[in-house]
Amino acid sequence: MTETAPTFGLWYDFRNPARWHRPFSTLYREALDQIAWAESLGLGSVWLTEHHFCDDGYTPSPFTLAAAIGERTSSLRIGTNLIVAPLHNPVRLAEDAATVSLLTGGRFDLGVGQGYWAPEFAAFDRDLRHRPSLLEESVGLIRRAWSGSAEPFEGKRFRLPALQITPQPERPPKLLVGAMADKAIERAARIGDGFLSTQNAHHQSYVDALERAGKSAADGEIYAGQWAVIAEDPEREWARIGEHALYQLNNYISWGAFGPPDDVPRFTDPGQILEAGAFQLWDPATAVDELTALLRNRPQIKDVHFWAQLPGEPVDSGSARVELLATKVVPQVRQRLDVTG
Repeated sequence: MTETAPTFGLWYDFRNPARWHRPFSTLYREALDQIAWAESLGLGSVWLTEHHFCDDGYTPSPFTLAAAIGERTSSLRIGTNLIVAPLHNPVRLAEDAATVSLLTGGRFDLGVGQGYWAPEFAAFDRDLRHRPSLLEESVGLIRRAWSGSAEPFEGKRFRLPALQITPQPERPPKLLVGAMADKAIERAARIGDGFLSTQNAHHQSYVDALERAGKSAADGEIYAGQWAVIAEDPEREWARIGEHALYQLNNYISWGAFGPPDDVPRFTDPGQILEAGAFQLWDPATAVDELTALLRNRPQIKDVHFWAQLPGEPVDSGSARVELLATKVVPQVRQRLDVTG
């Protein structure tokens, strides 16, 4: 008996560093073309992330891009991995997400997290120490909005009088929560419809946290962001694109994504990244083995997605990897798992 397959997809940040800069209008247009093409190859999801005030233009407007992607596609699921919820008024998040859901026929899911980069919080007049309560209240208020309730909302961080937020989504998006620290994973398990994971390191922690929250592990949902490069000759590919990965990871480290920046050393060359296991290199056969094992061992995984291209890498540079994933990896994984797309 076959089961429905998890989706396989692409992850975009739309970064455009000065070292490799090209016009943003070109970047956006080429990425939208790539996404529509990826759908035609059978990929099933696209994920958008968010930051603000970045020199490289890391996208600050995922909802706008999600709507544009919705107009270029017909079946692709579109999600955020992730929106930094504490930076936003949750009413606006609820309204924007509902609108994108309506525009896309219910193909949109809202992924949120508590954030970490201090300059963003200062610029949006948010206290970094309030991240947990800002996130939790945002999720509660968004759920209230989508339900059509006009009950007032009174929290520590947000207040809303007895007003109904419209329009409501016809098919409410899933509210997914990303986390890496233990306390944040506990919160994600308690308040989220699913878990946005990074590098597969925290899946068991999430499943354990579900059970502590009184939920069934079988009902858990994981949306797994991958940090792997799939190529016919992955070592040669890494020699070509490793500097882009070095830029990406060292930026995240400097912002505090993996802990206090002063406590996490920067990488000095692309080889160090591989030695640390921060990126994996897979040829197609290895990718099939790794993904099959991952999905067999963790049935909660509903989606697996990969960076379409690394910061500064031309869009067409990533397309060969996209095609390889869609045509040589995904079909074989589905065949081994005996699942249908």
